[in-house]
Amino acid sequence: MIGIFRNYNPLNIIWLFFLLIIMRVGYLLYSPDLVNLQLAEPFMRAILPVKYANTVPPSISMLLAGIVVLVQSLLINYLVNYHNLLGKPSFLPALMYAVLSGLFTPFLVLSAPLICNFLVIWMLHKLLYLYKAEDAKSTVYDLGMIAALGTLFYLPFVYQFIVVWIALVVLRPFDWRDWAASILGYLTVFFFIAVYYYLHDDLVNFHKIWLPLGAPFKGISAFDRYDYFLLIPVGFIVVLGLFRLQENFFKSFVLVRKAFQLLLFIFLIAGASFYVRPEFGISHFLICTVPISIFFAYYFLYAGKPWFYETLFIFLLIGIIYCQFNTF
Repeated sequence: MIGIFRNYNPLNIIWLFFLLIIMRVGYLLYSPDLVNLQLAEPFMRAILPVKYANTVPPSISMLLAGIVVLVQSLLINYLVNYHNLLGKPSFLPALMYAVLSGLFTPFLVLSAPLICNFLVIWMLHKLLYLYKAEDAKSTVYDLGMIAALGTLFYLPFVYQFIVVWIALVVLRPFDWRDWAASILGYLTVFFFIAVYYYLHDDLVNFHKIWLPLGAPFKGISAFDRYDYFLLIPVGFIVVLGLFRLQENFFKSFVLVRKAFQLLLFIFLIAGASFYVRPEFGISHFLICTVPISIFFAYYFLYAGKPWFYETLFIFLLIGIIYCQFNTF
């Protein structure tokens, strides 16, 4: 399968579609009667003029999530190939994201972290433009607004604002106006939220939006002991990808090297922000799938032994499907 997706062939979209179906069939057999549908923060749900159900049938949620994942897979593939992050075009980023977005059962339904991956992709696209931009203030302003917009859907996304500042350090010479523009972009979104609170005579509660950010860290209890079996091949592939990246690191373009540094920071910050919304459980780590899928794609594109990487990938797929068909 890896050999098929190593080639940049639009027909791979069809294979990707069937793979998404296969990876989601097992969930329907053991899914609950209803699943939660939390696509925005509580303060945002109170503002929206449209009310939606808090629970939906799992089949509908899974169908919507599958469509979202397919679109996001193609967007990631376009992003990676457009900026030439892997050195040659392929459909591997799309394949890896589709697989990782179905790694755990909670990943298979529609959720706020999954929606936020659209914003992660959008942010990454704009971040990579910073390197060659003569004037970055408008782009950085947009990035601040994107970070704020993600906060409305899922509060832990606020920490992706740190990625914007890291990108300014990594990609740009220092200019205080760029840093100020990012803050203004973020504040612009919440200025309108504050106006809403003011018009409804509730401004005294505006600060409560960020209270969960000060919650103490209680440890990661989102993973079931059987989930760690799936993390073993994932961690192994990540390590292999890092070694492969290290071998070619100084042979790559400067933008490519800096891009992978940013991907690492996006992954670390997204994972560390779990403490803000522990009630989302393992679904939170969907935000980590965008950078990890690109690392996966890099390894499988440059791995040298077909029998080894094909076997490794098949074992990963079998493990994912097996855990879906078993409730243990």
